[in-house]
Amino acid sequence: MERALGIGGFFFRAKDPDALAAWYEQALGIPSMATKWSWEQEAGRTVFAPFPADTDYFGSRDQQVMLNFRVPDLDAMLAQLRAAGAVVDDEISEADYGRFGHAVDPEGNRFELWEEPS
Repeated sequence: MERALGIGGFFFRAKDPDALAAWYEQALGIPSMATKWSWEQEAGRTVFAPFPADTDYFGSRDQQVMLNFRVPDLDAMLAQLRAAGAVVDDEISEADYGRFGHAVDPEGNRFELWEEPS
């Protein structure tokens, strides 16, 4: 059986794609197609998990997907996002498989940050 090797891209609608791409590049260091054709990620785990349709985990019920970014230092990334004016949740959750924080981009999309255990 053939299988997928990984996620090759994530494409989503935005009210102002250029501004949102610039925000992600400045706030999280993720290059956009405008500055670099693709993003070379560090190897690591990816979780693929459908959630119930009525979940509140993504924030607004209108948000159909939520991106999760692996980060080496959750506290430093959350501080960086706060300094950049991002809306950052105060709550940090911890589990055997890592620490998690959440923030919202300028268009209201909630995303998750994941620091894997050392």
